[in-house]
Amino acid sequence: MLSADFSLEATRPSAAEIAALADILPRGTPVYFSAVPTLTAQELVAGSALLRKGGLEPVVHIAARRIPAAADLQDLLTRLHAEADVRRLLVIGGDVDTAGAFPDALAVIQKGRLREAGIEEIGIAGYPEGHARIPPDRMEAALDQKIATARAAGLRVHIVSQFSFSPDAVVAWLKRLRACGIAVPVKVGMVGPTSLTALLRYAKRCGVNASLRGLASGAGAGLLGNVGPDAILAALDVAPGIGEASPHYFSFGGVLQTARYACDAAAGRIAVSHAMAQSNSA
Repeated sequence: MLSADFSLEATRPSAAEIAALADILPRGTPVYFSAVPTLTAQELVAGSALLRKGGLEPVVHIAARRIPAAADLQDLLTRLHAEADVRRLLVIGGDVDTAGAFPDALAVIQKGRLREAGIEEIGIAGYPEGHARIPPDRMEAALDQKIATARAAGLRVHIVSQFSFSPDAVVAWLKRLRACGIAVPVKVGMVGPTSLTALLRYAKRCGVNASLRGLASGAGAGLLGNVGPDAILAALDVAPGIGEASPHYFSFGGVLQTARYACDAAAGRIAVSHAMAQSNSA
């Protein structure tokens, strides 16, 4: 079952939440620590250490354009490895107009001396619904370049996608990646159970325009209470030609609620309509 191998994204989890996650999630579950601009290096290191102590796998977001100097990155990576045994990163550009030492994620992969700092694997970002700063015809080429650079540096690499609410968009994007020869594992971004109001707010903030239009114009009509990723999970379970893919849950509705949902989905305790998924993804 595709949903059995999942990862989770947490935005500034408290010590109490991390302790609860350690009780809920299987040991070794990757928990991605979001690159919130107001998060200090000390908070990032301390939170990562708590995740490691709880038997979980901390994966730290590194936002390239928010790094003032190369020495700051090296200091952070040294501390993360020494105090939390961090071995995995998610390297992203960071949606800010000005840059410090690194103009984009590729520059961090090329010049960040990640392997020397104990990093073994990185994630890079993918966008099923496109990206406002990257022309569509450059998306796959940019992924190819990052993957080749990471491998040349001795790093394993996977893709983590921006969340979407559209099974059709996700499946079509995965098939397009595979048709372009991009065969690395993909962690498919999806939102855990969240209120429709919250989904609309986060979709606007993150530029998920196609899904937002679908929800706002009636595709989400009749959705009351929480909306979950059931339809996307079902579509991925039956879609051919998508390669190695697994769920990556964004916890906008609360990290503990999302963790419980992820475990229930992995254990088959959440029923999804595969017939509907096959119809939507045909």
